[in-house]
Amino acid sequence: MMDNFENVNSRRTRPAKPPLGLDIIIRTAYKLLSENGMSGMSMRKVAKSLDTGPASLYVYVENYQKLSAYVLDYGLRDVKLVEDDTVYWKDAIINVLKSYFKVLAETPGLAELALTTSPNGTNSMDINECLLKYLQAGGISTRSAAWGIDILLLYVSSLSFERVLRNKKDDDLDDLVALYNTVDVSKYPMISKLKSELFSGDGGERFSWGIEVILQGLLSMQNN
Repeated sequence: MMDNFENVNSRRTRPAKPPLGLDIIIRTAYKLLSENGMSGMSMRKVAKSLDTGPASLYVYVENYQKLSAYVLDYGLRDVKLVEDDTVYWKDAIINVLKSYFKVLAETPGLAELALTTSPNGTNSMDINECLLKYLQAGGISTRSAAWGIDILLLYVSSLSFERVLRNKKDDDLDDLVALYNTVDVSKYPMISKLKSELFSGDGGERFSWGIEVILQGLLSMQNN
């Protein structure tokens, strides 16, 4: 009779599950986000991936919004900061924001998360500290620097999300160009006049130009 049970695995012979904790919850949620976008990062799916129930997660994470904040900060760990004080302040800011853009654009869901969530953790604090340092080095006032990092990060987050969407729909821009090339001049005289400029410049040029516009605006607010 015992022969019938030779291939039955005892619970004691199964690999032990890693202990549940905030760190493994965040890393698991980030993995699901990276693979499937935001739709893959529900509390239920994270719990299933960890072979536990959703209720177990709430011992470590208050709610989905808090988890999103932790995951976003975890995703920002690869942003490269500038630590060379000899780098010109504008170049330093642009380089940090280019790295921020790259990290968001290359991870499905992370760009969207950046538009809907405030990160919670030291990685985002390191980014803010670095940007504030160089904004101050450029002579931007304390309040303009403090408020300006929100504008800069929102600008880059929006561009990265647009890039993610455009990668999914490669034909959209071509369709838009074709539409603008056939507009009624009498109805849209300015679009007709500037249509070549509307689509001019590569992504890098427009990216840096936008940051320059924001920085010039912050510099002009010194007395406000």
